[in-house]
Amino acid sequence: MSTGGTGRVEADRGEAGGVRTALAGLTTRGRSFLAAGIAAAVCAYVLGQSDLLRVGLLLAVLPLLCAAVLYRTRYRVAGSRRLSPARVPAAGEARVHLRMDNVSRLPTGLLMLQDRVPYVLGPRPRFVLDRVEPGGRREVSYRVRSDLRGRYPLGPLQLRLTDPFGMCELTRSFSTYDTLTVIPRTEPLTPVRFSGGAKGYGDGRQRSLALAGEDDVIPRGYRYGDDLRRVHWRSTARYGELMVRREEQPRRSRCTVLLDTRAIGYEGAGPDSAFEWAVSAAASVLVHLLEQGFSVRLLTDGGTSVPGEGADGFAGTGPDGADAAGLMMDTLAVIDHSDGTGLSRAHDSLRGGNEGLLVAFLGDLDEEQAAVVAGMRQRSGGAVAFVLDPDAWVREPADVPAPGDRHQERLRMLREAGWTAVGVPRGASLDELWRQADRERAGLTGVGGEAL
Repeated sequence: MSTGGTGRVEADRGEAGGVRTALAGLTTRGRSFLAAGIAAAVCAYVLGQSDLLRVGLLLAVLPLLCAAVLYRTRYRVAGSRRLSPARVPAAGEARVHLRMDNVSRLPTGLLMLQDRVPYVLGPRPRFVLDRVEPGGRREVSYRVRSDLRGRYPLGPLQLRLTDPFGMCELTRSFSTYDTLTVIPRTEPLTPVRFSGGAKGYGDGRQRSLALAGEDDVIPRGYRYGDDLRRVHWRSTARYGELMVRREEQPRRSRCTVLLDTRAIGYEGAGPDSAFEWAVSAAASVLVHLLEQGFSVRLLTDGGTSVPGEGADGFAGTGPDGADAAGLMMDTLAVIDHSDGTGLSRAHDSLRGGNEGLLVAFLGDLDEEQAAVVAGMRQRSGGAVAFVLDPDAWVREPADVPAPGDRHQERLRMLREAGWTAVGVPRGASLDELWRQADRERAGLTGVGGEAL
């Protein structure tokens, strides 16, 4: 849930500008009254009719008085916006709550609210509010929805004020706005054992000793709460203070998710395009592995990662786990095609040795880039690649042929380099491909029925 700042309608600068603004806000009725009053006053002066002059003055003064009162009372109308939630998946809905407060001592006339929203979120919402009593409040809400991920500004809120007689209308904008973040859709995934353990701290976890040797030759000082069974008596006698043995420190399982964003690797656009499938799949794997306790790192073909992540990526457990997932989702919400033509920067960004699991979502690969990806296998503990078939994603489902020889050749190159490579046809379920990759990695089945 996000709460937008509260603002008041801003005043025009200068008295002359305020007068021009107020007169420009006269409605057709107000202009008609003003014209009729001036005409009656002129006729009364020519004919010498004092009664007609009083009528003319009344007709002319009424719209001017309404404009002046409306111009003065508009300073005391405050508004706020609240999003619930501020981050939604694509095709999900968020509700926007608007609140108007009359903080003046006078009641308002008829109010019309209009909030500015991008066209992809739906039509521009408009609301008509009746008279708001002094100190009163009115609340309205509307829903927004987008099939396209991204960050969309909401606001500023526009308020149209009218007087009770309908003589004048003034439209003003508040200064505050909010941002709705539409993140990629994620798909629940079945826990698998790509790295020897279903969880980051599972049975297949790795451990590292705090110091070299099993005997902990350099123990540390005793701390309150340490188990007395860990007291190292030889060191205690040597140093003259209570010393305890160091324990093995668990090393969290690590995973790098590589997302190929090259524009030349994908064709088509829209929520059902190949690139959007790759982004959503990468988001699903990130969320899944964070929930499993992995330290996760997001990497693109340009060698860039999420700003603020540590050397080992983001940890999925602890109080910062939800923030880490949100930061990665925010990054994927605005990620777009890159102008790069190769994956060499991503290859260089993978530090040598013991990189943990590498999960890659790749677009179309030529022979050179397939060789670069094949070389990444030696910089990771395990590697799983989901390669999108470009021919399958640009044709209608009924016209999709069998995977071409070029696509199969790229998969073969990756498998020979040690990758678990899975082709991605159009409209494929990531969870099914995820489980298929697990079976292939375990050597149970292979693409085309071949054992790995």
